Amino acid sequence: MTPTYDVAQAIAGSAVPRRVLGQHLRDLRRQAGFTVKTAATLMEWSEPKMWRIETGQTAMRVMDVEAMCAVYGAPPDLTRALAGLARQTKAHGWRHSYNDALSENFGIYATLEATASGLLDYAICQVPPLLRTEAYARTLIASSHPGSDTSQLVRDCLARQMLVLRANAPLSATVVLSEALLRCPVGGVAVMAGQLWHLAEIAGLPNVCLRVVPFTAGFHPGLATGPFTLLQFPAAYGPETGTAIVHTSGLTGELFLDKPHEIRQYRDAHTAIFDCSLDEAATKDLLRTAAKELDQYVTP
Repeated sequence: MTPTYDVAQAIAGSAVPRRVLGQHLRDLRRQAGFTVKTAATLMEWSEPKMWRIETGQTAMRVMDVEAMCAVYGAPPDLTRALAGLARQTKAHGWRHSYNDALSENFGIYATLEATASGLLDYAICQVPPLLRTEAYARTLIASSHPGSDTSQLVRDCLARQMLVLRANAPLSATVVLSEALLRCPVGGVAVMAGQLWHLAEIAGLPNVCLRVVPFTAGFHPGLATGPFTLLQFPAAYGPETGTAIVHTSGLTGELFLDKPHEIRQYRDAHTAIFDCSLDEAATKDLLRTAAKELDQYVTP
């Protein structure tokens, strides 16, 4: 079936850059110590307009973003980056290159993740960032930034985990892992064993549903989709920004999808992958068994 073309959505463009831009503008306003009312008065706008901007419900003109940055006292490099992001707010779908100048200023995915209420994840080769141990995270980050000081990046990764660990309104996460991920000793046997024990423990959290697709599942939908994350957002953001975004990444960049038919296809795919996975008890048993197997090779 050919998806319908939503004229209003086409005019508004992709929700992804609008969400990211709105979040950063809100952060700047708060850092400047302004209320929404004060900022609206300074910009000579209404409070509802400020709310729509900060929740990503409207495309932005570069001149307006530059004016807001001037009012908030943003540094020139950040102003230029936000202005560049404003140019993307009318894009239809969004591919973000790792070589893009925006990469120097924003963690695009992390910004979206911080405002999400839940996520559906399917991982093949790497444990998702929210579930990583410090040693596992350090190994992966160091491999992507050879010769660089990655201590801050590791701290940022660990700080993001509070989204699922916090006591107040933690992020709801349904994560499906390929068994192949369990068998790849990232960082060596000791690091991987620690990571597997951590997964077995975190699987017991009430807001985390963790499953493993075993090798015995044979061919399943995840082999066609590849790894992906579907972020779900609170209804408070409004229908204009959509209620979900799909994120996938590759060697050169990230792809963000937010059209209804795209969301539906990935949501259905995740359900099909989940149906091929082990149940909760069997998943924990497999994680512990794999961890014990690696523990045998850890040098005392």
